[in-house]
Amino acid sequence: MLKKYYVICLVALSLLSRNVNANTPNDKLEALLAQHKGRVIYLDFWASWCGPCRKSMPWMNEMVTKYKDNGLVVLSVNVDTQSSLAADFLIDNPIKFPVIYDSAASIAEKFQLKAMPSSYVFGRDGTLKITHVGFLSQQTSRYEAQLVALLGQK
Repeated sequence: MLKKYYVICLVALSLLSRNVNANTPNDKLEALLAQHKGRVIYLDFWASWCGPCRKSMPWMNEMVTKYKDNGLVVLSVNVDTQSSLAADFLIDNPIKFPVIYDSAASIAEKFQLKAMPSSYVFGRDGTLKITHVGFLSQQTSRYEAQLVALLGQK
């Protein structure tokens, strides 16, 4: 139970430390997107019950570590109806990026999700450049090459 509390606190502090003072999940996302304007943003939707999400988390952590100094930001949206499910997931799958909890699926609806995970990559100009539906481990080199190309565009 203490681990779950610790994860929830870490996620909350992560969001607060980024000066995100928003009430709704949509507001939080808009604030984070605005805060990271001019960077390449990898926005990932995930759920605790999603098998491919477990595979994508380590890869996203690796990308953040490798490319954050080049302007990459990873943001995630959890769509579990209970945040405790996400907290349990994060104990086994720690991450290096913020989580927005979207239990009412308002952000998910806005993006018209078709599968889990789904990722949306925004260029430095703020426009949507790439969409991934699902996550395939054998495609990670292609995903990374796409990010590198966007990071090189200034």
